[in-house]
Amino acid sequence: MIMHTNNMTKKIIFLLLLTVILIVSLSAQEDNLTIKIAVMGPGDQLYFWWGHIALMIEDSSDNTGYFFDYGIFSFDNDNFFYNFAFGRLLYSCGVSHAERNLNVYKRTNRDIAIYTLDLPPETKRKVRDFAVHNVLPENRDYYYHHFRDNCSTRIRDIIDLATDGQFKEEFESKTTGFTLRNHVRRHTYFSPVADWFLNFLMGQVIDYPVTIWEEMFLPSEVGKRIEDFQYTDINGKRRKLVSSIEIVNQSVGRPPVLVKPHKQWVWELIFSLVLSAIFALFFFLQKKNIKAGRVLAGVSMSLSGLFFGLIGVLLYFMNLFTNHDYTYQNINMIFCTPLLLVAAPFGICYAITKNQKKLQIYGELLRLIWLLSVLGIIISILLKLLPAFYQDNLTDQMLMLPIALTFTLQPIGLKETLAKYLPKKFLRSGEKSGS
Repeated sequence: MIMHTNNMTKKIIFLLLLTVILIVSLSAQEDNLTIKIAVMGPGDQLYFWWGHIALMIEDSSDNTGYFFDYGIFSFDNDNFFYNFAFGRLLYSCGVSHAERNLNVYKRTNRDIAIYTLDLPPETKRKVRDFAVHNVLPENRDYYYHHFRDNCSTRIRDIIDLATDGQFKEEFESKTTGFTLRNHVRRHTYFSPVADWFLNFLMGQVIDYPVTIWEEMFLPSEVGKRIEDFQYTDINGKRRKLVSSIEIVNQSVGRPPVLVKPHKQWVWELIFSLVLSAIFALFFFLQKKNIKAGRVLAGVSMSLSGLFFGLIGVLLYFMNLFTNHDYTYQNINMIFCTPLLLVAAPFGICYAITKNQKKLQIYGELLRLIWLLSVLGIIISILLKLLPAFYQDNLTDQMLMLPIALTFTLQPIGLKETLAKYLPKKFLRSGEKSGS
């Protein structure tokens, strides 16, 4: 009896030890995953100016590293440029070898920082399964949105999944006072032409203070926020999300991303004033009966009308016919309209005509076209006093106003035009007050 009891005890102890060994062994196998976030800095091409981000999953059981990329697109896609123009750009999620991707970013002189996440084994598997599900053919495609659905917001949402909603809870109501336009300009300032063009097309819908959660449409903002973030894991343990940060590469000679955007309107105003002074010189030469002055004045009005008119066409097209919702409610439509295109042929006619009567007619028509722009700019400035209509477009107004004023108030035929359209009583009172 005693022998039998001892044998049973030994068997139970053996089974318990075997169970513990199996549990430890399985736990070791389950914790073979490492979850990392790779944040890449800006690149050369325009669509890389805001940086990039990816999910990296390493598996120690077979020494593999995978790079889950949520920002894949191809110019070879069917109707790529047509869909891009109408705001229906199809992006994809894909997976490839991590080392190969990192080497590409190194060769193209991009900053690379890798954040290793401290997650329980169960959460790591959850993240891996979610990422694998994303890259399946039936799930990998999505319609890209620069601010609301891109490579960065998708990684942000995965981090929120891994922290059981705590990441969003922490940042969805906090603000820094920045707008989406502020963040765009932090990355575009070094190219004045692209900076002006992109911001000219974007409307007042991006001029409200956004939350930190919304700011994470930028990869760098995701990296900044996860660095010190803490959460409670599924086992009730308080953890720091990032266990280590590795700087894999640092770019050389690339323009830094600004902490705060510059006030670009000052430079736009200076540029416009210089350009307007040149145009005014053409009219001065014309007044001195120098033929080249009239030709240059007409060509300058023609080219200016062509440029701003084409921009106006694009502005109206993006507002009325596309899904680019960040271009909606654009107050620039008041003063930069397709009507300015009419100045192109009239300006040429002004330059080449030898008939003084026709010259007067072309001058009046051109003056009227540019006067409408001046009035539109004044109205748009007054509308800014109403919070519901506020748009951060001083750069656009300061670029157009001096040019439009120069063409409106140019001295050739100004007195004749005023005498023709203003009441005689008003002109007489003006003459008396000036005598």
